[in-house]
Amino acid sequence: MSQINPETSALHILNPLNRFSDRVEDYVKYRPSYPADAIDIILEGLGESSQLVAADIGAGTGIASRLLAQRGVNVIAIEPNAAMRKAAKSNPLIEFRDGTAELTQLSDNSVDLVTCFQAFHWFNPEPTLLEFQRILKPSARLAVVWNNRDQEDALTTEYSRIVREASNNHPAESRIQTVEPLLVTPHFINIHESNFTYRQQLDLTGLIGRAMSASYFPREGLGYEQLIDSFQELYQRFCDESGFVYMVYRTSVHLAEVI
Repeated sequence: MSQINPETSALHILNPLNRFSDRVEDYVKYRPSYPADAIDIILEGLGESSQLVAADIGAGTGIASRLLAQRGVNVIAIEPNAAMRKAAKSNPLIEFRDGTAELTQLSDNSVDLVTCFQAFHWFNPEPTLLEFQRILKPSARLAVVWNNRDQEDALTTEYSRIVREASNNHPAESRIQTVEPLLVTPHFINIHESNFTYRQQLDLTGLIGRAMSASYFPREGLGYEQLIDSFQELYQRFCDESGFVYMVYRTSVHLAEVI
């Protein structure tokens, strides 16, 4: 039986449905949010928020779902990982459902907006985009969003170096923005990108927890101990007088209109 090479394998075959199950606590506490400007542009021109139904695909613990709900949007949060769904905070405007990007189990032409926050690279792109076309209403919108670490910021650059080495350049860590399938799909048109800056304030526990929320780092053993030592050194180099460091992200928002 051939083995998967993590350097070359597509991420959607590297167990995306269950790989975060042992990371839920760190995910809830330490994953970054998204800037208000990004939510603004996603909703711009769609009409009254309270009349919108959004499907947030790969919703995780609902970080982005809650941002949409705070604007009054009714959100169906599609998340295949039961541990993630269980950890999500209750919100009257958010309904969590079991499902995948390739098989959401939503009705045809039933939603005004599909969002994918920090998740699209885990999906099988061709069936996913076909599924999104199916569930979106005519001329409705798709938003694909990533928080990309800003490599012009000194702390963020050094953090990235540490995690790349610790993960042996895992494909999820070393990926270039996996948006190419959207750019060439026949199912969506009028695709454009906007970028925004977001800063995440972290203490030492948060800095370590941010890394541990990823699915591809060791949680014990020598590799884990070396990783902790590296983060402690990084924290000491960059913490301010209040005891915080700041991870800087370039939040990329790709919007597309369904055909």
